[in-house]
Amino acid sequence: MGIRSKYLNTFRRKMSTTPIDKGLPAEKEGKMWKIIIFVGLGLTVIIAIALVFGACLWQSATKEMRRNLDAARLAIGVKKYSSTELIGLPEPVQKYFRTVLKDGQPMVLAVSIEHSGTFNMSETGEQWKPFTSTQRVITKRPGFDWEGRIEMVPGLTVRVHDAYIAGRGILHASLFGLVSLVDMRNTPEIAQGELMRFFAEAAWYPTALLPSQGVDWKAVDDTSARATFKDGENTLMLLFRFNEKGLIESVRAEARGRTVEGKVLPTPWEGRWESYETRNGMLIPASGEVAWVLPEGPKPYWRGRITRLSYEFAQ
Repeated sequence: MGIRSKYLNTFRRKMSTTPIDKGLPAEKEGKMWKIIIFVGLGLTVIIAIALVFGACLWQSATKEMRRNLDAARLAIGVKKYSSTELIGLPEPVQKYFRTVLKDGQPMVLAVSIEHSGTFNMSETGEQWKPFTSTQRVITKRPGFDWEGRIEMVPGLTVRVHDAYIAGRGILHASLFGLVSLVDMRNTPEIAQGELMRFFAEAAWYPTALLPSQGVDWKAVDDTSARATFKDGENTLMLLFRFNEKGLIESVRAEARGRTVEGKVLPTPWEGRWESYETRNGMLIPASGEVAWVLPEGPKPYWRGRITRLSYEFAQ
């Protein structure tokens, strides 16, 4: 017992002074954490560089599209509005132009617009996400480029180009400007749909709706009229409804291409305008909503408001 006790006591003393290995040695564990931190920092740097590169790439594409938009410009004929243009037009159309324009108003050549609002990302449900956007519009030859940034979640942004340039339509959506999500362009359906957008949004640049700018108006009733507009091979007709003040309340197309599960389906479409304000002598809507008109009722997908606007006028 004495010898065994001696060895047991010696063993206990060694155990009390020797660290127990509960895993990796402290030195190796420290090295592993350093590697993890360095890898994490490396990935963060790579992601940051990719995001900056994607933003630069997208910005470059935006500049190119807007150069093409400006390159397609045509000289404007009539440079100032005169109420003599209104002779023979439907009564609600005459009332509209008398309300929003004054004699001698220069024709709008171009407009730059900034918006903020919400966009419904769901084809069938409600998934509203905040957006900001810039838009460049040329009235002759008609065209525009809408460049939007939709925030899906904080830090996750979808960038969108919706455009009509030199008779061609473009719808391109990209994650961070790097990963293409939707790329539809150069088809008759896309061109027709984008020209509809230009025409429906002309309440922001109302001189583009005048007969001298190529618009043909036909009476429907006391509060509405149909407008026909042509650009190249694209011809369209929209129904304009006016409120009791003579302002455009809504613009409707009976068939615009709606993408559902990868297919483009002709669907009634409507834009509604409100909150009119005077800008550069013209009365224009500051906010609006755009919706698909489905059998079960309207399905809005865009709600926005102008945050900044500037015009270029004929001299």
